[in-house]
Amino acid sequence: MEHNKQSEHATPSPMGEGKGRRLDYLIVGSGLMGATFAHLARQAGKRCMVVERRKHTGGNVHCQTMAGINVHQYGPHILHTNDCEVWRFVKQFVEMNRYTNCPLANYRGQLYNLPFNMNTFYQMWGVTTPEEAQAIIEKQRGTPLPREVEAELTLEEQAMRLVGRDIYERLIKGYTEKQWGRPCTELPAFIIKRLPLRFVFDNNYFNDRYQGIPIGGYNPLIDALLEGVEVRTGVDFLSHRAELVPLARRILYTGPLDAYFDYRLGHLQYRTVRFETEVLAQPNFQGNAVVNYTDRETPWTRIIEHKHFEAFGDEVYQNPCTVISREYSTEWTPGMEPYYPVNDDRNMQLLAQYQELAAREENVLFAGRLAEYKYYDMAPTIARAMSLWQAECVGGIRE
Repeated sequence: MEHNKQSEHATPSPMGEGKGRRLDYLIVGSGLMGATFAHLARQAGKRCMVVERRKHTGGNVHCQTMAGINVHQYGPHILHTNDCEVWRFVKQFVEMNRYTNCPLANYRGQLYNLPFNMNTFYQMWGVTTPEEAQAIIEKQRGTPLPREVEAELTLEEQAMRLVGRDIYERLIKGYTEKQWGRPCTELPAFIIKRLPLRFVFDNNYFNDRYQGIPIGGYNPLIDALLEGVEVRTGVDFLSHRAELVPLARRILYTGPLDAYFDYRLGHLQYRTVRFETEVLAQPNFQGNAVVNYTDRETPWTRIIEHKHFEAFGDEVYQNPCTVISREYSTEWTPGMEPYYPVNDDRNMQLLAQYQELAAREENVLFAGRLAEYKYYDMAPTIARAMSLWQAECVGGIRE
């Protein structure tokens, strides 16, 4: 890595040497948002510094090497997009492999293909034609309801109206209740806005034109984006704000929005996940990268076998070991790692209030999943950073 990265054992002030505004941009966070923006700014000749709370760069796309396998430390990340510009941008830094996301569902020992497609319907009912599958689903859906009634449905009622009882009970109910920590009868329907049904034999989870994972994992991509950029890891911006803010004319903040304002209006809520990761002395544990456990009794939501993100066919057996992670969805409390925003009325109202405060912050950009309290896939994150930089080029740095 050629960028200037402060050692985690070093003890100098995060401010470093010199005083005054020696930077054009101070970038808080080294995930895809911060790293992409830092690269674009540096390419334009701007002076940047990235500060990162964690001891490593990359945010949640960071990979840890275990038994020679790139482990997605914060959960699986698959880059998929129809955006040619984003795909070309990424490929100038790394070569992408041919990984195609085809998760499986395990319901009490029975395996089903995801997303819901003709393979799923065959596994569930033994049907072999789209007409047969459609007839069963239509019968289980029941008669259409008036729009005003649909607005009052629970998640359970909405899901059964979309896909029928069998698919809901085996492949949605238990998984969703584990994910959100409460019964589907108590969850709002908007959590499941739509559940696509494919009446073709296609296990590819995504419909995007481009899909894959960087060969060697995501660390090489982040390293390439941050090449030549001053990076300080193990530095909490919020704890050193008084020292860091005077350094730059402009700040890109990608951390939690409510934390920036010291939670003065209250905490925005999240769901979080934890992982139990282990190295196994066998070359192949489950034969697939991701298997969801959709029954309510199994405590984990899914098992991730990281080898399958980058090893295909006989390559799987070249390494006699494998690494798996059991993923558990848990209730979030302050101090835990935030993952998924809880987009209910209470949090949306609180978000609007924090956004009003953010709009008053001169020369501070708030962007990314935490700063915007918004779920972002990777490609939209990169696209957002690119559009943000384009807007900066138009607006210029304010003195």
